[in-house]
Amino acid sequence: MLAQLGPEFPAVSHSKLRFLEDQGLIDPVRTPSGYRQYSPADVERLRFVLTEQRDSYLPLKVIKERLAEMDEGQPAPGPAPRLAEEPAAAAPARRRWTAESVAEATGTSTAFVQQLVGAGVLRPGAGGQLDAGAADVVRIAVRLAEHGIEPRHLRSLRTSADRHVGLVDQLVAPYRSQQTPSGRAQAAELAAELGELLARLHTAWVRRGTGDLV
Repeated sequence: MLAQLGPEFPAVSHSKLRFLEDQGLIDPVRTPSGYRQYSPADVERLRFVLTEQRDSYLPLKVIKERLAEMDEGQPAPGPAPRLAEEPAAAAPARRRWTAESVAEATGTSTAFVQQLVGAGVLRPGAGGQLDAGAADVVRIAVRLAEHGIEPRHLRSLRTSADRHVGLVDQLVAPYRSQQTPSGRAQAAELAAELGELLARLHTAWVRRGTGDLV
């Protein structure tokens, strides 16, 4: 599942999939031993959910309503999940993002992307290339900029996220140090789960705080 969706949605994780299942957006079949089995239709349903979140910033409640409408035979508001018998498109190759290609993909200016780099919000790696999640960060930053929140204002958020990543790194280090496939798998699973929980905790605090403002 992650191998199929990962190239297009780098942030997707086992924890994310379980969360979407808990919210009733997907319902994979369970084997007698408890493992989840995702059909081609499940994969396309997930692709629709993740695309709506990424590109339209829709809350899960709205996405769930749209899925229910499509399940009843109503036309989809955008690209609909393909049926199980339809061949899924090949997964896109991983892109090597530059400031120019991210700007083009997100419909913003290269100068704005470079401002995010200059503020430390985006951090180029070897060869000056940006990571696979850069486009998502830029899309959100563009929306925030519409409300007067500039790249420099986001620097502290990136620093806070780095501290959270450091905390997770400490917790998964014992599993990663085992240097075995099972140890690395445990480390990846734990890192994904902790990352999702920390993100949800931060979201809960921000929503509660902004809710108290009105």
